[in-house]
This record gives sequence, structure tokens and C-alpha cells, in this order.
Amino acid sequence: MIYVETVIHTDVARVWRHTRNPALHARWDVRFTRIDGLTEAPGGPVRFRYRTTVLPGVHIDGIGVTAGERERPDGTAVSVLHFGSADRRSLIEQGDGYWRYVPVPGGVRFLTGYDYAPRWGRWGRLADRAFRPLFGWATAWSFDRLRLWLEHGISPAASRRLWLAEAAARVALVTVAWWLGPVPLLLAIAVPPGPRTPAARRCRRRPATKGRTA
Repeated sequence: MIYVETVIHTDVARVWRHTRNPALHARWDVRFTRIDGLTEAPGGPVRFRYRTTVLPGVHIDGIGVTAGERERPDGTAVSVLHFGSADRRSLIEQGDGYWRYVPVPGGVRFLTGYDYAPRWGRWGRLADRAFRPLFGWATAWSFDRLRLWLEHGISPAASRRLWLAEAAARVALVTVAWWLGPVPLLLAIAVPPGPRTPAARRCRRRPATKGRTA
């Protein structure tokens, strides 16, 4: 199961809104290009359609169903999800996951766990060995992007530009290393991301204890 956790210094209501609203969710989550809500009954499950652009002009579409409890007896909130794609080009056939919102002093511990079944048989299982870590990285990067938006007011579009600029600078240092030796390469690797730049490394990728993931 892919697991990601972060702490966002805001309240549960804001995190809930920015994750449960399809239009807001699509803005910060790099895994999706577009999310459209289809049906929503008060207090009931929500059906939605999502799209991911894998290459210019190449899109993978899928359908999901989510249901949530905004106020649980223990003070937390939870949202569960089932998703899948009928597109044979999609590595992910179907999957399930959850989001948890746990109030902590000064903020919200926001975490997710999800798993999926790859298609394409044996070849899909082999491909998943490469893509699963990428999905985990994209989830963590997106969580930090959401944190920057809610804590500092940095829009997802602005944080993406900052990340691209920083990535370009690191690539330039690696290129320079071919002529100037290992120092630029070490800088490209060792210098931490800027405080306003999304970074997957800021998120926890494994639960601290087994009892904290349910």
C-alpha cells in the first residue's frame, strides 16, 4: 500500500474542502489533470470522473466513488475511495484507499493509504515495480503542494513554477559538473528544496505505528 502523511497548519474544515471538492482537488494533485463531480447526495457517496494526461494529447479517464464522515466520535474525519479505469492503456485497473484528517495541536495530520490492482497481467506487475514508487512520490509531492497553498497562500500554479525553476537549476548544476568536477553535482543533490517549493521528502512515507493508519 502507498502511504503518505503530512501536517498542515490549518483547520480540518479547510483541508476537507480542498480535498473533497473536485475542482479544488484537481488544482493541487499532480496525479490528475481534471476531476468532475457527477452526483452528490447530502451525506451520501460522491461519484466523479477523473482524467490524467500522460502525454500531450494522450489522456487516461477513470471513474471513482467516495464517501466520507466529516465529524467522527473521536474528533477525526475520514474519506474512503474506490476508483478504476476501463481504458486498457491505464496501468491501474481498480483500487481502493482512504484519507484521514486528524486534529493535532496547531493543525491537521492529513494522511492517505491506497492500493490498486495493475492490469496487463505479468507485464503489468513488472511495470508496476517502476510506476508504484512514482505514484508514491507524486502523492507526497502533491500533499506538500497542498500544504504550501493552505499555510502560505502559494497557489498550486505558482508552486509548480517554483519547482520547475528549481529543477532546472539542479539540472544545470549536473550539466556543469561534466566540466568542473563533482562539486556542482554534490550541490545539486545536497542543497535542500526552497521553503516555498513543493518537496515529497517533507512527507512521511511510512506510518509511525500500525495503529495510526486505520
